Amino acid sequence: MAKHGKKYSEAVKLIDRDATYEPLEAIELVKKAASAKFDETVEAAVRLGVDPRKQDQNVRGVVVLPHGTGKTKRVLVFAKGDKVKEAEAAGADYVGDQDLINKIQQGWFEFDVCVATPDMMSEVGKLGRILGGKGLMPNPKAGTVTFDVAKAIQEIKAGKIEYRLDKAGQIHAPIGKVSFDADKLNDNLKALIDALNRAKPAAAKGIYLKNISISSTMGPGARVNAANYR
Repeated sequence: MAKHGKKYSEAVKLIDRDATYEPLEAIELVKKAASAKFDETVEAAVRLGVDPRKQDQNVRGVVVLPHGTGKTKRVLVFAKGDKVKEAEAAGADYVGDQDLINKIQQGWFEFDVCVATPDMMSEVGKLGRILGGKGLMPNPKAGTVTFDVAKAIQEIKAGKIEYRLDKAGQIHAPIGKVSFDADKLNDNLKALIDALNRAKPAAAKGIYLKNISISSTMGPGARVNAANYR
């Protein structure tokens, strides 16, 4: 059994693990229980009433959080021709084609998100194993394979996140930082849950939003009353 430090043990006393809280109350408790010296990320964990083994019940998508994540993402864009200038003007951190592919093949990963124009995917596909293993491969479903690179970059910089169902039937996603006002974290949580509701598979039966909990990077979790979002 894992041993926790004194700060964590004290934080646990603030939250009743058997209780279910209203969203704002849960957020306030998580903020209060955060004790790390850095600005911890607040993460939502949502258990869905779907079977992750079935393709027609897969849940995956993107959502732009109204108040961002509190982290500025470094965006790399694979493009050529006029799209290079468009990406640079939109605020991309790195733009290129074969030169960037070569750097990544040599072990360079100083970026957080990859965007690619469709005409670059035949070359970017060679990085499938490398980028795919790190969850960085551009994907049309995530809006990161597009000719509208300016829009993609702006959305990512504004706080767009990707969510994906894991093998346990859960979605894990950041909704901001402990330093955020509780109302802003609540807005971001609502945006995420609204997106999950819109992404509900037609094949899903019974209760879709089973459980919702939030926690900070180093702190204990608090259960949220999921009935607020059904």
